[in-house]
Parts: sequence; C-alpha cells; structure tokens
Amino acid sequence: MSKGRVLLGVVAAPHGVRGLVRIKSFTEDPMAVGTYGPLSDEAGDKEYRVEALSAARGTVLARIEGVADRAAAEALRGLRLYVGRSALPEAGEREWYEADLIGLPAVGRDGRDWGQVIAFHDFGAGPVMEVSGGAMLPFTDEAVPEIDVEGGKVVVDPPAGLLAKDETKEA
Repeated sequence: MSKGRVLLGVVAAPHGVRGLVRIKSFTEDPMAVGTYGPLSDEAGDKEYRVEALSAARGTVLARIEGVADRAAAEALRGLRLYVGRSALPEAGEREWYEADLIGLPAVGRDGRDWGQVIAFHDFGAGPVMEVSGGAMLPFTDEAVPEIDVEGGKVVVDPPAGLLAKDETKEA
C-alpha cells in the first residue's frame, strides 16, 4: 500500500438481494467510512462511492454506487477500501494513523532492534502491533511508550514474559 493512502474498511459480505454490503470499518466513527469522498481499491485503479446506512455488530451496512444485486455485492467480498491521506484530517496530539506507523523501526528502550512495524490487529482483547522481528506487542502506552513519526521510530517496552526463555538469558 502506498503511504499516500489509508485503509478505511473491508467489504465483509453481501446483505440481502438488493446489492447492499456489510463493511468492516476502521474509522473512529464506523459510519464515517463513506464521508471522505470516493474510495479506491488496493491498486488504486477503481473508485467506489460508499453510502453508510447503519452500523451494527461491528460492521456498517452500506450501499456502493453501481452495485444493484446480491451477485455484484458478493463479487466485492474482501475488497479493501482506501482513501487518499490528504482527504483525512490531521492527527491531533498523541494521535496518529496506523498507516503512518507501518514501516517505522521498532526500538526497545534498551536499544534492541525489534524490526519494523508491519501491521496492527485487534483480535478482541485490544489492539496489537506486529513487528517484523516476530513479536506481537499490545498497543498500549506501557508496551509502546513513545511514537515519533517525524523522528521515524516507535519505542517499545515489551511486557515481561513476552520473550522466549532463551532470549531473556542475554541480560
């Protein structure tokens, strides 16, 4: 994905027979997924105009312009919807877009290189930051005490017990 675009949602499934879809929205307000203008696919080749209708059970029921039946909606299952970064408001203090953190080096307070930030996940117990060194860190102020987008790094302080026993003997 280009640094100039941000993932706003993923088409999860069709809903009914009239072309409506359920979208897993990654916006702070799930209903805002369609308010930033046309969204594009991962390659940036095709645009989609999304109208959010309601939110329930972690998804947004939406209409996508030009999608009129269940078969067309089914064909969009798994479609990742992006918007240009410039369409989004600036992040406030102690706020950032996950897309701005992807690719930054993750450095321990002790100077250890944890690799690069490669993804964020939420499996239900809160957000987790995945780094290329193979670790999944809770995305909390304790485990990720400093984020310096301008300086180009994320400082991590993994919770005790995260490392395998043979890795902790280095100290």
